[in-house]
Amino acid sequence: MKGIILHGGAGTRLRPLTHTGPKQLIPIANKPMSQYVLEYLTDAGINDICMILGDISPEKVKDYYGDGSEFDCNIQYIDQGAPLGIANAVSLTSNFVGNDKFVVILGDNLIEGKIKTFMDKFEKSNYDAFIVLTKSMHPKDFGVAEFRDNKLINLIEKPENPPSNYVLTGIYFFTPLIFDYIKKLKPSWRNEYEITEAIQLLLKDNKNIGYDIIDGWWKDTGTVDDILAANMLILDRGKNIEERANVKGKVAIGKNVVLSDDSLIRGPAIIGDNTVIQDKTFIGPYTSIGDNCTIKKASIENSIIMDNSNIDTENTIVDSIIGENSVIMNANLLKPAGKRLLLGENSRIYI
Repeated sequence: MKGIILHGGAGTRLRPLTHTGPKQLIPIANKPMSQYVLEYLTDAGINDICMILGDISPEKVKDYYGDGSEFDCNIQYIDQGAPLGIANAVSLTSNFVGNDKFVVILGDNLIEGKIKTFMDKFEKSNYDAFIVLTKSMHPKDFGVAEFRDNKLINLIEKPENPPSNYVLTGIYFFTPLIFDYIKKLKPSWRNEYEITEAIQLLLKDNKNIGYDIIDGWWKDTGTVDDILAANMLILDRGKNIEERANVKGKVAIGKNVVLSDDSLIRGPAIIGDNTVIQDKTFIGPYTSIGDNCTIKKASIENSIIMDNSNIDTENTIVDSIIGENSVIMNANLLKPAGKRLLLGENSRIYI
């Protein structure tokens, strides 16, 4: 079986973070979210993988993953360019897939557990397609499954009146038959080719469509709050591997970290390599600090601080995502007194 990771999309709800890179490279617990997706595939024994790239800094994806050898797999890349929908992205992979069965996973959707159980059910069956669902409290925001006598009969994209609470998770198993049905599609109202419509055509032709439901959590990391929630869920899975007087709870600390005696880390948390934490800094629960950061005097909680950031402030930072190479400094030495800001487009700051 082959694997396809969709690494495109505009990421408009995550700007300004996505002005300079794809959303799937945003780190969660110090690892790009798409790397978790890659590991779902390799853990299931899928080593031939194709990444579909969008038009936002695709070179950064290639630079990070390379040919896949560092991740125990072989990675090919296909440029989708403009975001024309999941079905369009899948259609570009027909040469890569050949005659094999394959799995498609959105690069920004995270789950608890593994996909091997789903893969085994699909491989051992005569299904033409197999979808993975989860129960949602907000089904109107997603593609929703409709059932009759426990049989899947319909898929509806973001319905006003959902027929069930079971939604698509962005994990799809297909045979090459799907390519024939994608060719029949026309653009939707949002000018995209919808994979739900392609599966719906399979259903109308009485093709054999299977499904299963995720037992654990599932996160669509499309917003800042979603990313912070995923960060929380993954940090909760950590182990207490540090034994220090000023480190409490589940905390993972990288190489060459400097932690002053007057600072405190209370987990769950993760601290990247070569990071300096000093001058009465408090790192609170559900915080991820990247590599090569310097944190002084601050109190930080439920936040993601990316690599090479410098924070020297007595303020408290909560529920925040701080991009790479950011600088946050005290403003009390400015004359006249005030706040000095340098912000990109679509920034939000609360003072």
